[in-house]
Amino acid sequence: MIRVRITRARGSTPREEGAEMMVGAETVTGTIGGGQLEYLAIDRARQMLARGEEQAVMDVPLGPEIGQCCGGRVELMLDREPASPAALRPSVLIFGAGHVGRALARAMLLLPVNVRLIDQRAAELALAPDVPGELTPLPEAEVRRAPSGSAYVILTHDHALDFLIAAEALARGDAAYVGMIGSATKRATFSRFARQRGIDPAPLICPIGGTVRDKRPEVIAAFTAAEIMATLLARHPAHATA
Repeated sequence: MIRVRITRARGSTPREEGAEMMVGAETVTGTIGGGQLEYLAIDRARQMLARGEEQAVMDVPLGPEIGQCCGGRVELMLDREPASPAALRPSVLIFGAGHVGRALARAMLLLPVNVRLIDQRAAELALAPDVPGELTPLPEAEVRRAPSGSAYVILTHDHALDFLIAAEALARGDAAYVGMIGSATKRATFSRFARQRGIDPAPLICPIGGTVRDKRPEVIAAFTAAEIMATLLARHPAHATA
């Protein structure tokens, strides 16, 4: 893989300094703004892959010379990136493969995160064959194995299980986001449950999705996906440039 990164942007440019993309022999992840600039960078990156080059720089005017009308100028650094693009993405664990869980997982698939849909029920997971799934009798164990800075979204069919997973996620102390579907009453009940176990319930987001009152799974999923991404980008601003 070759990482293409904007190291300097002058004038009007399609992306800011720090924006990057990853270029493989047949794949491209991320964007530096599209257009002829991106095509030139992809072509140069693939030349590097073919020749075994480790590093290159490009200084590109965004004018008539390349058929782009921004009028600015960008400098690019191209180098080999040992980590895969997926390894650089935050993890989003969705507990519960019901209607909302499946809709949210599909929405998150379009975003720069690693998403997993986790459930105890094989039949529910089978309804989302397009989503990376995890069938497990102990969903809370997946919380313990998750990377630091992960997001946890809790939407199971069982309130007791919801509470257990939320408590595990909050107890870690390193979660980027912990959200649970439900009402203000459910949140109040969980707060008592958490405090009895010495866990601060304050970081929990419940209800999820902000103030949306629409009950359709796809609408809840859209608002929740936006909420998760806003939280992740606030915590890890570097991901906003990818």
